[in-house]
Amino acid sequence: MSTPTLNVRKIVTVVEEIRLEGGRVVETPARVAIVAAVIANPWAGQGFVEDLNPGIDAVASDLGALLAPEVIAALGEVPEAYGKAAIVGLDGEIEHGSGLIHTLKFGDHFRKAANATTLLPAVEKRAGAGTVFDIPLKHITDATIRSHHQSVEARIADAPHPGEIVIALAAAAQGRPQQRLAPLSTEQ
Repeated sequence: MSTPTLNVRKIVTVVEEIRLEGGRVVETPARVAIVAAVIANPWAGQGFVEDLNPGIDAVASDLGALLAPEVIAALGEVPEAYGKAAIVGLDGEIEHGSGLIHTLKFGDHFRKAANATTLLPAVEKRAGAGTVFDIPLKHITDATIRSHHQSVEARIADAPHPGEIVIALAAAAQGRPQQRLAPLSTEQ
């Protein structure tokens, strides 16, 4: 079998700017960006693949290198929260998406671009084209900062096809707009 390569069908970028929350103006509009790559599943059509490592080695780092600078640029600000997603088409396995995003080869590109130290929160699932998925976000250096626990909804109308995977990164320039929860330390 040949070594898989990164095969990108398209990139989708969404930037959300929240200006009003809870009936009040958000003093500084809250920005969240998502950049998603729709890629060919590197294991498509091979049946059950025992060793995913050759595909991970061939695709994960290039994918992280592609997406990390794109989501930072789309955000247009210094990220304070981040997350990732893998939505696997119906002919694939959830493990295919997990294999690509749950490796330092992928995640370290985003960590370095964001000057982050925490693990990237993630969502992964198998679904058909047009599925809605929520990308969880946490603070880039302290996962206990409650104001940055949030999620952003994403959907790509024509993806993933059965033999594709949607891999997405999301970044926020701040915590939730109008957040008012006390710090976790007040409960300890």
